[in-house]
Amino acid sequence: MTEATGIVGEFFALREESDADLLAMQCGDFYEFFGEDAETVAEELDLKVSQKSSHGSSYPMAGVPVDDLTPYLTALVERGYRVAVADQHETETGHERAISRVVTPGTLLETDAADAQYLAAIVRADDGYGVAVTDVTTGTFRVTSLDGGEDAADDLLTELYKFDPAEVLPGPGVRTDDALLDRIRDRTDATLSLHTADAFAPGRARHAVREQFGDEATESVGIADDEAAIRAAGGVLSYVEETGQGVLASITRLTTYGAADHVALDATTGRNLELTETMRGESEGSLLATVDHTVTSAGGRLLGEWLQRPRRARGELTRRQSCVAALAEAAMAREELREVLGEAYDLERLASRAASGSADAGDLRRVQETLALLPRVAGVVENTDRLAESPLADVVSGTDRDRAAALAAELDDALVADPPSTVTQGGLFRTGYDDELDAVIDRHEAAKEWVETLDGREKRAHGITHLQVDRNKTDGYYIQVGKSETEKVPDEYEPVKTLKNSERYTVPELEEKEREILRLEEQRGELEYELFRELRARVADAAQVLQDAGRTLAELDALGSLATHAVHNDWTRPELTDERELDVRGGRHPVVEQTTSFVPNDLRMDEDRRFLVVTGPNMSGKSTYMRQAALITLLAQVGSFVPADAARVGLVDGIYTRVGALDELAQGRSTFMVEMQELSNILHSASEDSLVILDEVGRGTATYDGISIAWAATEYLVRQVGAKTLFATHYHELTALADRLEGVHNVHVAVADESDGVSGSGATGGSSEPRSDDDVTFLRTVRDGPADRSYGVHVANLAGVPDPVVDRSREVLNRLREDEAIDVHGSDGETQQVVFDLDSGQFRADATADGGDTTATLDPATEDVLEELRDTDVNETPPVELMAKVQAWQDRLED
Repeated sequence: MTEATGIVGEFFALREESDADLLAMQCGDFYEFFGEDAETVAEELDLKVSQKSSHGSSYPMAGVPVDDLTPYLTALVERGYRVAVADQHETETGHERAISRVVTPGTLLETDAADAQYLAAIVRADDGYGVAVTDVTTGTFRVTSLDGGEDAADDLLTELYKFDPAEVLPGPGVRTDDALLDRIRDRTDATLSLHTADAFAPGRARHAVREQFGDEATESVGIADDEAAIRAAGGVLSYVEETGQGVLASITRLTTYGAADHVALDATTGRNLELTETMRGESEGSLLATVDHTVTSAGGRLLGEWLQRPRRARGELTRRQSCVAALAEAAMAREELREVLGEAYDLERLASRAASGSADAGDLRRVQETLALLPRVAGVVENTDRLAESPLADVVSGTDRDRAAALAAELDDALVADPPSTVTQGGLFRTGYDDELDAVIDRHEAAKEWVETLDGREKRAHGITHLQVDRNKTDGYYIQVGKSETEKVPDEYEPVKTLKNSERYTVPELEEKEREILRLEEQRGELEYELFRELRARVADAAQVLQDAGRTLAELDALGSLATHAVHNDWTRPELTDERELDVRGGRHPVVEQTTSFVPNDLRMDEDRRFLVVTGPNMSGKSTYMRQAALITLLAQVGSFVPADAARVGLVDGIYTRVGALDELAQGRSTFMVEMQELSNILHSASEDSLVILDEVGRGTATYDGISIAWAATEYLVRQVGAKTLFATHYHELTALADRLEGVHNVHVAVADESDGVSGSGATGGSSEPRSDDDVTFLRTVRDGPADRSYGVHVANLAGVPDPVVDRSREVLNRLREDEAIDVHGSDGETQQVVFDLDSGQFRADATADGGDTTATLDPATEDVLEELRDTDVNETPPVELMAKVQAWQDRLED
């Protein structure tokens, strides 16, 4: 193809300069995409593709209006594309275009999403990893380092999960680690972007950090000798600067954190506990959606961060609890506070927009309106004794209210109440803000008034009735006279245009006034724009004040949300301890209790009772019981009240779960492989201060293998790890461990089985209302001791398995219990009897059955089923596979 020239050639030349995925190039009133970029954008955004000819060739072209670029740009970046923007500038010789910025998933400012939007950088060091994360929409900037060792990569993935970054910059030592990069892709939705390795060099990175935060910043936060953290921080700062988004000014505070400051909570646990979304990928029904009663986007964002990053610092948790308690008790003040907060805008993000130069006058008005709320917010707290005596007083004092008030007053004095969206056409400022501007406006208004009153003067002077003065883009200002009176027009009227029923004229004085008005409008626009830029710069200079105020409002909102939920759902304040204990009285699942009548359950774990084997059938609530234990612990370490009558919670350093395999199956990994990888992570990562939830470990393989793995894992957790553990299993053999291992105890969820004349034996669950199946009732009450059997047939009935299958299952089960022969019915009505050999774990033909050997009289299909039945080793067949076999045999015999 011939090389493109003109606009298309310029596009491809700029495209080659950038390493972005797409280029949007301004061409007059549109941003255009050409070639493959046009086809990609058209497909993603449902745009029309046209053709642009250049040097004899045709190129696909798609475009969006200049004023509409932001929503299209946001949509592309949120889909993971990095988009370069080339703006057009007027020069003496024509148009000049150059790339002004590169918008990436981690540097996107124009987002309406309430969630935090992190950009992360990671570097490999001899002793571990350095991690830096920033949210450019709020100016948040955090760094940490992770120790090395065989679990370092797992720890890194856990850190990434805590922030859920939109974009990750793999630095030296990471970008060449294909296995780690694959794990990051699998475990996050982040876009991986390569940034120049020089940005991560120790000397350059340290210089960048000092330039951004001050010469003493690394020393003051204690990372002066932490080369890995500094290198990661330098990489992030360099990348943000290179994208040209102009947000570095909003990154004002360097914050360090240690992995030990927060509860270890990996992506698997977050998914299993459904913290921010359900197993189906929906936000509704998650823990966050359940407890989120925030009234601001910043408050909701902060609450989500608290849930994904629970704390270990008892002092901080006690402070939050005291705030929640005060707000829970002061109902009227709490509602008044929430009403005021409902008027607030997101100051942290507005600060970033001001710093980047993208804030308009409406944004600055929103800053003013929100800052003006601070005295009202402080007044609610300070004038309510219960709140004033609590740590909430310290929360509201965390803002420089004097400087905030001064800035709010300046903005209010400067801007009109409802400023226009554009900042270059005037109409932004109040009268009296600037003397020079007022003078220009007065002259402009006087000139306009002269024009507006011209028609009256001309009518009186010349006796013309049908005369009006108007303006359009083509003719400018003109005097229009009806044709019936054109003979009255004076000689100084100069014809402009003839219409059907009228004539248009102009006069020298009108032309002069038009030139004056246009000159004054241009002068006013330029002066107002310059004044606005100066005002916006002063707001940007106050970014830290805005961020502090924004965090104050967000924290009050998040604490108010927790208090609101606690009051409406009868939650209680847990007692936090440093002991290895979890003592819950009348505990409930925080999400399940919203949709069902919940049967509360107790849970007691301590040094002598640190491993609970939970037995019971499916659908009985074992998983719910264990999850609620984890969620109560997590909520306590958020600083929240918990769904229980009373609770003592020993602080944990990590929560680990092994519950099920979902999306991994679609990625080609077997259930058993996923199960073992997750188990391995727990056994390597958990400590004696952790909480571990294990659900049906070993079920993905043959029965004997599964029991062996579950048994060995239990021994290891008890003897080597020592973590508080709840272990649900169908392997009743494991209940014997309570007699062999110190600290292991059995619990079950009681049933009433009238068929045995026994009440309160067996297993059910602890999650919702009792469920019945004929003479068996699932009581949903957890009691000490093991279950006596699984009640699987009853569960099959509850699950809606057809009655013939359930009835036949009961018959087979009873015969197996009594070691009697089982009739196998052929499709032709013939029957053969088989028995289950407990020693071999196999079915065999019953030689003692009446009628002798009837094998020869059975049809071939039944013969095949019997042969497969004889060859099936129940103890070596995974339960799921065995169920599938039985279903297939049933279908074949019925045919």
